Amino acid sequence: MSNSGKKANPGANIALNKKARHDYFIERTMEAGLQLEGWEVKSMREGKAQLTETYVIVQSGEAWLLGAHITPLKTASTHFRPEPTRSRKLLLHRSELDSLIGSVERKGMTLVALKLYWKSGRAKLEIGLAKGKKQHDKRETNKDRDWERQKARILKGNR
Repeated sequence: MSNSGKKANPGANIALNKKARHDYFIERTMEAGLQLEGWEVKSMREGKAQLTETYVIVQSGEAWLLGAHITPLKTASTHFRPEPTRSRKLLLHRSELDSLIGSVERKGMTLVALKLYWKSGRAKLEIGLAKGKKQHDKRETNKDRDWERQKARILKGNR
């Protein structure tokens, strides 16, 4: 007997924030757990999460994910009103939090959410310690990417 329902691959990505790598220089990445409610986990298993326009703040010694949108399933309970864009607490070790707080406050860096994925049956968030790009940096990145693509085409055509 086969299971006809969709089951997410345990290592599969749930959501990506592609714009973050375009808008920021990512200095360092780290993995954080998420404090979620039951309906959020079910929705994420269906792939109904978005990380665009998402960022992380550190407030009173805790890290919070803001702006993430998890669409509730249609089969959600009728007596409970889920809030799709609520703030979600990030689960990090104290030493990791202290390191992030120091970088954000002293160096003026930003924390951005990069990727939401499953690891050992638990939802994890990859956050990046980032520095904002200026407009000329973005143009230079696009120029380099186009050149790499063009080189690959040329090399492929010569074989």
